[in-house]
Amino acid sequence: MDLRRPPRSTSGGVEPKIRQVGFVTPDVSGPSELPAVAAAAALQPGPADGSPPASDLSPVMIPPPRHADHLSPGSPPASEAILASSAPQPSSMRFDAASELGDDDSRSMAPSAGELETNKGDLADTQNEGAPVSISQKQKPSKAERRAIQEAQRAAKAAAKEAGKSTGAPSGANPAVSKQAKSAKASQKKDVPPAVGLHYLSGEVSGGNGRCIAMLLSFREAIKDYSTPPNKTLSRDLTAKISSYVSFFIECRPLSISMGNAIRFLKNRIAKLPLTLSESEAKASLQSDIDRFINEKIVVADQVIVSHAITKVRDGDVLLTYGSSSVVEMILDHAHKLGRKFRVIVVDSRPKLEGQGLLRRLVAKGINCTYTHINAVSYIMHEVTRVFLGASSILSNGTVYSRVGTASVAMVAHALGIPVLVCCEAYKFHERVQLDSICANELGDPDVISKVPGRADLDHLKNWTDKENLQLLNLTYDATPSDYVSMIITDYGMLPPTSVPVIVREYRKEQLWV
Repeated sequence: MDLRRPPRSTSGGVEPKIRQVGFVTPDVSGPSELPAVAAAAALQPGPADGSPPASDLSPVMIPPPRHADHLSPGSPPASEAILASSAPQPSSMRFDAASELGDDDSRSMAPSAGELETNKGDLADTQNEGAPVSISQKQKPSKAERRAIQEAQRAAKAAAKEAGKSTGAPSGANPAVSKQAKSAKASQKKDVPPAVGLHYLSGEVSGGNGRCIAMLLSFREAIKDYSTPPNKTLSRDLTAKISSYVSFFIECRPLSISMGNAIRFLKNRIAKLPLTLSESEAKASLQSDIDRFINEKIVVADQVIVSHAITKVRDGDVLLTYGSSSVVEMILDHAHKLGRKFRVIVVDSRPKLEGQGLLRRLVAKGINCTYTHINAVSYIMHEVTRVFLGASSILSNGTVYSRVGTASVAMVAHALGIPVLVCCEAYKFHERVQLDSICANELGDPDVISKVPGRADLDHLKNWTDKENLQLLNLTYDATPSDYVSMIITDYGMLPPTSVPVIVREYRKEQLWV
């Protein structure tokens, strides 16, 4: 016998509905009396201490049905039985314990004293609130029903995704939320000086040095008008502002490598600001750093490059240049001012035709010039004595990353034994290694190469977008291997392409101490 069960009492209890096991004498009460007995048991108050009565302890207990609708016709509803007395009823307790089992489980479960006290408190609170208590519980869905619900959810997601693709909006996106995101993005762009990004987009500001100077000046103006928000630090919030400006510039046109180095320099200076500085002092320090970077790394560097390159220009030379490079233009102008007698061949290519602007400026200064396109470079190269080229960047393996067509000019000059001199500032050097111009490049507008200016009759690619098997590729830069470069002229001096890693290391060390 279980020691936890109290002894069977002989007074005041009514036997519940039981299943008798074994050979026993039939009870005098017939089956017709069972509903009345169950109702009387439901209305019988329990002991004051909350322990189950003696009549509840039976060999095998059969729990009542899960729903009130399945009760016998003569028994009152369970809610009325519960609300009839202030004390918890033994039958309701048996039902709560048995309802946790499955429908097919008919084993007896004797509640502990702690569970009886908990159920008693819950029922008392329910009676005080006067709200009816529903003893029916939500049935758990079967495995087949759960699978059907999952299939319906997958079908709904697939339909929403297809609808988003057809409308051009992302799947599952709320139109109101997308409009708010667009408006927030537009308001964020308004904080950036819009003129610089629009100039990048229209091509009015071009060239590595020109784009970098314009970006740094816009940062300087933004720092000048900046004020630290409350409960924020200047270094963290200003770095986030600079990152948002950079994102706007990238949307207008991808950044050049020189611009990336300048942005890294500015963020490094912001991170190294002493915490003891006031906001005005920190802003003045950053503006001074930007001015010093422009002056030392671009302006003075170009002057040093000119002083080195002018020693390679002699009387009677025929100098060839490709496109339009600001530092090469400064070299030719300075040589002309020194009275050197030379001739310049300007090689140009579509679609930008940057050499035409350089040609106008050189002719206006009185320099003897010849203009041709890149398809005739092999013919004109026999007259050339030296080739001066600009560069967008110099990579750590000596590869020259410059405007598209530079590699062709350098290869033709190298084949004919003509020295190729590349002029590039040290702040454009990068530790990246690149072997071709396909893995990383900037793509231009394909429509500009499908048309020939001034030739309306050449419209063979007029409707090229309608042809599925035709794609136009307009690359902006190309990679010139170091084998075709004779010398690189920098503000650190003239050096071979194999010494580029030394410049990268020294420049990085200098930036750490700036």
